[in-house]
Amino acid sequence: MQTLDLVVAELGKTRDNLKEAVASLSDKPLPPGGKPVLDELVARAHAQGVYDLDYGPDPYDKPPVESLDEGTAGIGALLALSSIAAVGLAIAAVVIGINAILHTSSG
Repeated sequence: MQTLDLVVAELGKTRDNLKEAVASLSDKPLPPGGKPVLDELVARAHAQGVYDLDYGPDPYDKPPVESLDEGTAGIGALLALSSIAAVGLAIAAVVIGINAILHTSSG
């Protein structure tokens, strides 16, 4: 049972590729009686045609970086400029408001 636990752990690392899992286990010591269990598992996998599965690239890995086209860069620049303008107007409104408060005649 410990051998199968080792195989399952390796299958998780190799995206269910038994060939790679067995290759990885060849570097590690197996529990007593583990070699016949592993050989039986490999023989059954060969018979069923599932020994060397390939599911392609990992879907949870980082997506490829897309190039930045001119339209997207232009939109980004316009958003940045409008944000800066909005912050500038907000600062001007605060300064004008504080100035008006400080220079009002109390009466």
